[in-house]
Amino acid sequence: MSAAAQVRMGRFYTSARRHPWVLGKVADWRIPLGPYTPAQIAVAVGGGFLLVKTLSWWSWMGPVPIAAWLLAVWAVRRAKINGRAPMQAALGWVLLGWQPRGGRIGGRAARDRTPRALLGGFTIEDAFASVAIAAPFRARPAGRTPTTPRSSTRRRPAPAAPAAPVRPVSGVQQLLALAQQGCAR
Repeated sequence: MSAAAQVRMGRFYTSARRHPWVLGKVADWRIPLGPYTPAQIAVAVGGGFLLVKTLSWWSWMGPVPIAAWLLAVWAVRRAKINGRAPMQAALGWVLLGWQPRGGRIGGRAARDRTPRALLGGFTIEDAFASVAIAAPFRARPAGRTPTTPRSSTRRRPAPAAPAAPVRPVSGVQQLLALAQQGCAR
């Protein structure tokens, strides 16, 4: 035998699958011509109400509408919609319509965040300002104290023009400067 033929398969049928949900069966006693499924009971009650309310319309046809009603009750005994009982299928459609459009996350309706404007700004600085930052630190004279501007005014530092070439600050910049000097010789 091949390996595919030696596959073992086991099945377990619960009592709920062997005995579908029915109404009208208590121990050994059954309702006459029963037991009935919920779909049969719904068709019987709805159809009976409709027949009573429209008696004047169909009374001239004799027993034909009553026979059609009984035939409809019998016909829905094993009705399936996509493998489900009609009442369960209808409940599924109702619950589907009840769901929020975006679905659920953690049991709560998933919603998009409210849109809001992103406000921001930017500053364009001259190339000279970066050179001024890279300049070496100079000590202040001892007699002067720094002045603090008032909180209501805001002063921007004026860009400083380089008076003399700035020497490299970091080790990498020093190596690059040495390499440029070596190529220039």
